[in-house]
Amino acid sequence: MTTVGPGVREIRVRDASGVFRVIYVAKFADVIHVLHCFRKKTQKTSKADLDLARNRYRNLKQEMSR
Repeated sequence: MTTVGPGVREIRVRDASGVFRVIYVAKFADVIHVLHCFRKKTQKTSKADLDLARNRYRNLKQEMSR
């Protein structure tokens, strides 16, 4: 998920109830930070979902640099 930020990864889960995504980063302070998780309703990940993950990543970077 380089479109969100360096080191950001994605877990994809599919089951009988749908398709789900978890966007996370694990490179800050030995902790896994979940940036966003959601149920996919279309083939492409929406801009709103990516923007939310990007904003949370940016805020996390700022918080970790203090």
